[in-house]
Amino acid sequence: MSKTHIPFFLLWQLLLLLLAAGPSRRLLCHAAGGQWKFLLPNVGISAMHMQLMNNDRVVMFDRTDFGLSNISLPDGKCRVDPNDSALKTDCTAHSVEYDVASNSIRPLMVLTDVWCSSGALMPDGRLVQTGGYNDGDHVVRVFRPCKTCDWQEISLGLIQRRWYATNHILPDGRQIIIGGRQAFNYEFYPKTGSTKVYKMPFLVQTNDPAIENNLYPFVHLNVDGNLFIFANNRAILFDYSKGVVVRTYPQIPGGDPRSYPSTGSSVLLPLKNLQGAEVLICGGAPKGSFRSAGSNNFVGALNTCGRIKITDPAPQWAVETMPLARVMGDMVLLPNGNVLIINGAAAGTAAWELGRDPVLKPVIYRPDNPAGSRFEVQNPTTIPRMYHSTAILLRDGRVLVGGSNPHMNYEFTGVLFPTELSLEAFSPAYLNLGSANLRPKIISPASQTKIGYGKQVTIQFTVSGALNAKLVSATMVAPSFTTHSYGMNQRLLVLAGNVRTVGKSTYEVVVTAPGSGNLAPSGFYLLFVVHQAIPSEGIWVQIQ
Repeated sequence: MSKTHIPFFLLWQLLLLLLAAGPSRRLLCHAAGGQWKFLLPNVGISAMHMQLMNNDRVVMFDRTDFGLSNISLPDGKCRVDPNDSALKTDCTAHSVEYDVASNSIRPLMVLTDVWCSSGALMPDGRLVQTGGYNDGDHVVRVFRPCKTCDWQEISLGLIQRRWYATNHILPDGRQIIIGGRQAFNYEFYPKTGSTKVYKMPFLVQTNDPAIENNLYPFVHLNVDGNLFIFANNRAILFDYSKGVVVRTYPQIPGGDPRSYPSTGSSVLLPLKNLQGAEVLICGGAPKGSFRSAGSNNFVGALNTCGRIKITDPAPQWAVETMPLARVMGDMVLLPNGNVLIINGAAAGTAAWELGRDPVLKPVIYRPDNPAGSRFEVQNPTTIPRMYHSTAILLRDGRVLVGGSNPHMNYEFTGVLFPTELSLEAFSPAYLNLGSANLRPKIISPASQTKIGYGKQVTIQFTVSGALNAKLVSATMVAPSFTTHSYGMNQRLLVLAGNVRTVGKSTYEVVVTAPGSGNLAPSGFYLLFVVHQAIPSEGIWVQIQ
């Protein structure tokens, strides 16, 4: 073969390899975007739970019975707990506060075990976290967003033990706390008059013996004020005030479980007309995967999503295929209405040591695109984020990623996936420098502004490049309490409005705030202006 034929021969061989790889693998070669930034190598704990507060600080915690963490409590403090299964006296922190602006960490003090717990933001911005393990399973903990605040604990704040439960903020400002291990019921917080727990037979019906597959149920507030509750492989619409099932939805096609430990993830898709509602559930593990993983047979994760219009008269699931199979993935609503699917594994299940094959590439899901063209694979991280990983949206549009500890203790050597104490951020493509001239900047209202239900809100903003007024909207995003691949209370509302020019490169859009707590429960939201799918930096608003 002559030298002039070698390049053509090599090119031909490469083409054959790409064709043999199949369409999904070819997609991985071409569809990528976004950027990663390593933020901190060690925050002291593994970020098993995360909540963004309205002062742009993120509260994180893992569990007290991991043993000594990598960050000391301040001022010589020590936690003394004779019931703790790891250390009776522990002078290290198992909760921290991350300051986004300064990229720094402040240790916080929890007194009892917060392992695998749940929580939500109250209308006044306080984080109320509920339950945990051991002597922490009936505890309610409250954290206020201030520079020096620390956890306050209410020792018997719950009636029922809550471990692997789900919380949701309600239109009346209370939280509902649903399920948990061997807790087939629900209760409310704060306790106003009634101190009862209420039975929920649906949690009994969805419980697989010795496996469960219905922990951390996916709960979304529907626009009619009822709760969409998904556990295992099916869902109901539930009137919590009367304790009755309003509607039973069809089983998700295939019948495979999507709830812990066969952990998928779920989001309520952006509410656009503030009337209809759709839910998206992605990933999980096939039936039998948990038992198989316990025998060192790690079954491939599910590569499907189910999407359902929960407000339709006769709702049916539509099944879509992801470019990458995933279990233990997180789903994050982005300010432009797209969904980021991130973290997790390609085989096995949740629980200690049972995940394999980390999925390093996130995926963007564009719900408004035609079916078959909604997914786009993004650039990969280098850090496996397995069991006990988390991801949340920040005010600047980045996604904060942390956690990963698939072990009973902190394990840094001699294991497949060491305990991960680092933090990193994923920047979607809308933050690329090439989009800077199209990116809005909000001038008014000021951050922390209060807005009323159904009231008009005038948002003034600038765009340095050419404005396409037809492609401007505002979005309101409720920050989630995220743990175990589920962002509790995550919610995005799209607020359409008319745009007018008020000065050089300066515009305003007048939108109408949601009309009731069924659409947007009272509390703090991030408000963005979105132009050509490129969001501004958000501001905090409080709807009441």
